[in-house]
Amino acid sequence: MTQSIAPETTVKLSLIVPVFNEAETVSLFINSISTVFDKEPLVDLEILFINDGSTDDTLLRLLELQSIDNRIQIIELSRNFGKEAALTAGLQICSGQIIVPIDVDLQDPPQLIPAMITKWREGYEVVLGRRIDRDSDSWAKRSSANLFYRIHNKMTSSKIPENVGDFRLMDKCVVEAIKELPESRRFMKGLFAWVGFKTTYINYSRPQRSAGTSKFNGWKLWNFALEGITSFSTDPLKIWTYLGLTFSAISFLFAIFIALKVIIHGADVPGYASIMVAVTFLGGLQLIGIGILGEYLGRTYIESKRRPVFIIRQIYRGKR
Repeated sequence: MTQSIAPETTVKLSLIVPVFNEAETVSLFINSISTVFDKEPLVDLEILFINDGSTDDTLLRLLELQSIDNRIQIIELSRNFGKEAALTAGLQICSGQIIVPIDVDLQDPPQLIPAMITKWREGYEVVLGRRIDRDSDSWAKRSSANLFYRIHNKMTSSKIPENVGDFRLMDKCVVEAIKELPESRRFMKGLFAWVGFKTTYINYSRPQRSAGTSKFNGWKLWNFALEGITSFSTDPLKIWTYLGLTFSAISFLFAIFIALKVIIHGADVPGYASIMVAVTFLGGLQLIGIGILGEYLGRTYIESKRRPVFIIRQIYRGKR
């Protein structure tokens, strides 16, 4: 899509909503969605919940809501595959002309979607929701996120927009392009950025969660960051090559210094402490380098198996 869309044209919108143990929040989410879209007669709405292996009453609550709201479609995965896989499942099955991935905790405000649709009607194929206020996040989370964006964007050619999550509007042509990407280890923010297309932003302040607790912890976020960097850049391997060359040069110069010292002043007994420092330091560098190689090798090994990103247990379709 490259031309603007007439404002009086009815459009089908698919909301992709991954959920994992969110029984407390799904009702609040549907109420908020209804408040927004009951006033939008030109939007044919599909709400696609992806139940990512929830162990609480999330599925039962969704089925109750579906019985009174036929806009709700439920994809139940066979186990917890993770948010990236759940998003992929939603993108594979959605039928909308425009698609919006959105969190169920209402930290991505549904009230912003009509403004996104207006931008899409103007001819944009991607409309990003950009957070300008992250006071709802802890200082550690804000700082680590900013550091990740800086490091990632320094190392990769496809830049991830800062303070932009999965919350965005995408034209169907963008989703079709993403569906053509075959990798099984999927860092969706990177894939969204890699495909490109005509893009604009809408700024918003990120509110607190409506209910429940976040399923991400520090360890998961760390692994998520590693996935993002290793999926789109080989710079860590290059950096280790340069480090190896640098320390080899330093060692060679130090060897020359020792040889000249022995020639001029005679032999001396080397210090035990300096030897131990050198051995442990260089040994540590080698182990880190092996670890980085292992990260890439492990991802190559997983990709080579060509396992599916997700497995669907059942699809519950609303009667429309």
